Amino acid sequence: MKIAQVAPLAESVPPRLYGGTERIVSYLTEELVSMGHEVTLFATGDSRSSAELAAPWPRALRFDPGLTDTSIPHILMLEEVCRRSGEFDLIHCHLDYCHLPLLSRQSTPFLTTLHGRLDSREVAEFFGVFPDTPLVSISNSQRACLPHANFVSTIYHGLPVNLLQPQPVRPRYLAFLGRITPDKGPEQAIRIARQTGIPLKIAAKVDQVDEDYFAKVIRPMIDGQTVKMQGEISEAKKAEFLSGAVALLMPIDWPEPFGLVMIEAMACGTPVIAFNRGSVSEIVDHGVTGFIVEDESEAAAAIGRIYTMSREKVRSEFQNRFTARRMALDYLDVYSSLAVRSPAKLRVVP
Repeated sequence: MKIAQVAPLAESVPPRLYGGTERIVSYLTEELVSMGHEVTLFATGDSRSSAELAAPWPRALRFDPGLTDTSIPHILMLEEVCRRSGEFDLIHCHLDYCHLPLLSRQSTPFLTTLHGRLDSREVAEFFGVFPDTPLVSISNSQRACLPHANFVSTIYHGLPVNLLQPQPVRPRYLAFLGRITPDKGPEQAIRIARQTGIPLKIAAKVDQVDEDYFAKVIRPMIDGQTVKMQGEISEAKKAEFLSGAVALLMPIDWPEPFGLVMIEAMACGTPVIAFNRGSVSEIVDHGVTGFIVEDESEAAAAIGRIYTMSREKVRSEFQNRFTARRMALDYLDVYSSLAVRSPAKLRVVP
């Protein structure tokens, strides 16, 4: 098939550091190319891919200090996608919303994977205008706020099977990986670790919007001994960081649509202890790849049971459920279904 992958421009594909959506776009694109498909990747010019790269903007918007309007690069990209739409059997967008008015007015089938949270009134109103556009959810729980949307499949994220592997290190600490923001629960992770007496290592980025929260709430809790802040880490450092953890703590306080960090930990054989929110119960196999808990006390208690778990089994479950090849095959089933179907005229804003 001839497939267009349309990525967000905030980060490169793959991202230099943090960036879940861009990472998944990269994994999917590379897997599709390895399977013999012709893929054009619409992404920033500092992206790296074996696909044809169509770059409407030279660098990731996050690292473009002179940029004052982030909407313009995305508009330029979507204009190029539309101009070239006749070249593709299918266009796969990872932008959530902004492409729908344009792509609904051209004839090439397109698919949208929703990567973000959907629990807002404006999101529901938006998709009410595009009731027939085919959507993929990244967990079943993500669909709850859009019960009438046209979800054609749920496809879980996947990682290249050998990207992250267990390292020969002795687990000595608890890990928190991702982003410092109240929804992710870093202060809860610190309190859980202190209840257990096991050190906590935090490898996370701090966005500008969360700098005040970090300064006032999290930084005073970091003592450099029982709680250590490593900052944002690259893909190359994740395997050692996660393999060295007794468990990954994920005390989230929001309806996480997927939670890529959970399968990154599993790939390293590291169990996950996560609050029962959003997609957690779909990703974590309770008692096998980790424990699903309701609060900090349950999380701390679960740490004592972690040592009875098989890290080899955790890795095996990752390979069975969350590889990039499985993800690509699931998407190809949807692509084929949409591409052979005569494109229906979608109801759009007049």
